[in-house]
Amino acid sequence: MKNRWLLVVAAGSLAAACLLAAACSKKQEEETEAPAPVQVTGVTQEPIRRIVAGDGVLFPQDQTSVMPNISKPVVKFYANRGDHVKQGQLVATLESRDLAAAVANAKAQVNQAALNLHSVELATIPESVIKAQADVESDQQQMDAAKKLLDSQQKLFEQGALAGRRVDEARVAYVSAKAQLDGAREHLRALNAVGKEDQISTARAQVEAAKAQQTSAEAQLSYAEIHSPKTGVVADRPLYEGEMAVPGTPLLTIMDISRVVARINIPQNQGGSVKVGQMAEVIPADGGDTVPGKVTVVSPATDANSTTLQIWVQADNPGERLKPGASVHVKIITELVKNATTVPSAAILPGEEGGTAVLVIDANSVAHRHVVKLGIREGDKIQILNGCQPGDEVVVVGGLGVDDKAKVKKVDTTVQESDDDDNAPEPNAK
Repeated sequence: MKNRWLLVVAAGSLAAACLLAAACSKKQEEETEAPAPVQVTGVTQEPIRRIVAGDGVLFPQDQTSVMPNISKPVVKFYANRGDHVKQGQLVATLESRDLAAAVANAKAQVNQAALNLHSVELATIPESVIKAQADVESDQQQMDAAKKLLDSQQKLFEQGALAGRRVDEARVAYVSAKAQLDGAREHLRALNAVGKEDQISTARAQVEAAKAQQTSAEAQLSYAEIHSPKTGVVADRPLYEGEMAVPGTPLLTIMDISRVVARINIPQNQGGSVKVGQMAEVIPADGGDTVPGKVTVVSPATDANSTTLQIWVQADNPGERLKPGASVHVKIITELVKNATTVPSAAILPGEEGGTAVLVIDANSVAHRHVVKLGIREGDKIQILNGCQPGDEVVVVGGLGVDDKAKVKKVDTTVQESDDDDNAPEPNAK
């Protein structure tokens, strides 16, 4: 009896143990098959931009150092640092009393040369020609007289009334008078060859030379007045009134800051996509409003020291809010895809062999691992070239460790946060 009772007890214990083991196994199976909680979002179709960004410094669109052309003391400044000036506006004057006197003297020289020209133009025969004609007439008379004397002496010699020596002397006098006449005639011919027009031309040249001297003196006087070569703002004025202005040393520096240029340096591997004319955004380092701009210069060469490429982006500067010398961050839009398939960057998971994938959730809350090819990245958005379609739901939180075709449970974080806020104790609750 006793043995039978032990067998009954042993059988009951075994049955209880089997029931307990079965219950535990079922509980573990239910625990392992519990859906993983994940957060999902929809795949969208929207514009996305390829952006090349860099930090840089602002420069004025144009800048001019106003330098004097003469060395003179500064009499007066008409603009101070920070003043706005217009092109052609008088900004300074230099000492000019000696220059004004030089102009007056040059005008007098012009008047004198003009009077001389007028006298030459009114003269019928120049004095030198008159004198030459008188010399010819006098020499002609002397030769005629010498010829008559020679002829008379010759007749007397032939008659035997005069010695031959006297004839020779008369012949020498005649030859000398004839030579003198020939010289006078040649001189008159030379003067007539020069003529009145040449004398007038010479007088006119003297007038032109005097006028050129006057123009030079007036130019020197004009250098004493300094005018702004452009419209802008006075950025610097290193001299004071009374100090010496010297050529090569700026009197003022004028900047045109109606537009500014941001100069940035980008890695050379990104430079190939940047082109002149592309749109850009200039973001001040102090957190000011973003200003639209445009690429105006792409450096043709890479800096050997930094291995970067310099880009210039020009932007309008209404109200002169952007200051030259300030730091900025620049975004250059090198490509725009208007209807791109995009997902948040959190949806991208590592794939096989270094690839990328996303978990797409179907209507039955089953996860499907899709290998995807990525395109443009802008901020938190990534373009998907293939692997999913707009309207699909992809996992953005909780996807790591979820197997392909595994059951998941979608969690609405908005509802959870709202519930947590409702269940939160009052500040004074205990």
